[in-house]
Amino acid sequence: MRSTLVPLLLCSLLLCACGGGGGESTASTPQTPTTPTPDPQTPAPVTGDWYQPQVGDDWQIQLTGTVNTSYDVALYDIDLFDSSTALIQQLHQQGARVICYFSAGTFEDWREDASQFATDDYGYEVDGWPGEYWLDITSSTVQAVMQARLELAQTKGCDGVDPDNVDGYQHSTGFNLGYNDQLQYNRWLANSAHELGLSVGLKNDLNQVTDLVDYMDFAINEQCFNYGECDYLTPFVNANKPVFSIEYNSQYVSDASARSELCQQAASAGLSTLVLPKKLNGNFRYSCQD
Repeated sequence: MRSTLVPLLLCSLLLCACGGGGGESTASTPQTPTTPTPDPQTPAPVTGDWYQPQVGDDWQIQLTGTVNTSYDVALYDIDLFDSSTALIQQLHQQGARVICYFSAGTFEDWREDASQFATDDYGYEVDGWPGEYWLDITSSTVQAVMQARLELAQTKGCDGVDPDNVDGYQHSTGFNLGYNDQLQYNRWLANSAHELGLSVGLKNDLNQVTDLVDYMDFAINEQCFNYGECDYLTPFVNANKPVFSIEYNSQYVSDASARSELCQQAASAGLSTLVLPKKLNGNFRYSCQD
């Protein structure tokens, strides 16, 4: 599940419903934001040597269907569970790096490790995504499952991970999650990935960019141009860390001039931008890097 966000301040002023899941989802209504207080226990970012995507890298993300391996790109973003070790090895042989996607903030009842969660670990269903529920990210059981997923990524040969739905604190989850709960969890995810030698990206969660940019190796965003949110990603650009963005608006598919204008804006902003189907099923792909 992928997400599209609008800024918290804008949401509170306009009383709008921010998207939370992804692609074509309509997520739960965000909770009224509160002013975050400083986290008294801030862990230092883990240091080490792992794969670091580069600014300007062309990329592809496909999370459903048979992965189209024909693109000459620097990296692929594919589903952790649905992708075989053989597929990852094939992409490596083609010279591509592999980022493995999983949901770090929701319970999906179809996943092979679903039975590892306790029933009180998941709360409200994510709007538009049957069988998917927000997780209590403060649960030690949830963190143990996510640690196992990171280890699975390492075992399969993934170069990095794309943990999704790391913005539950902004939504009505069924749990009393705050800004610092999310921040602590996201920093833990990043450090745990790095301890396993995996690169890690920040998926959306724009309101915590400044607190997380030092912990993450790259950012993946959905529809920042559509929602006028790309400036939130400037800290990654300033840190010389790549921002991989996706746009789903149909005008970019049907209107070549609109797509050209989008790509000019992406180049000016320093983003590697794709136009893709909302289901991320590989039906078409337009890259501003081409």
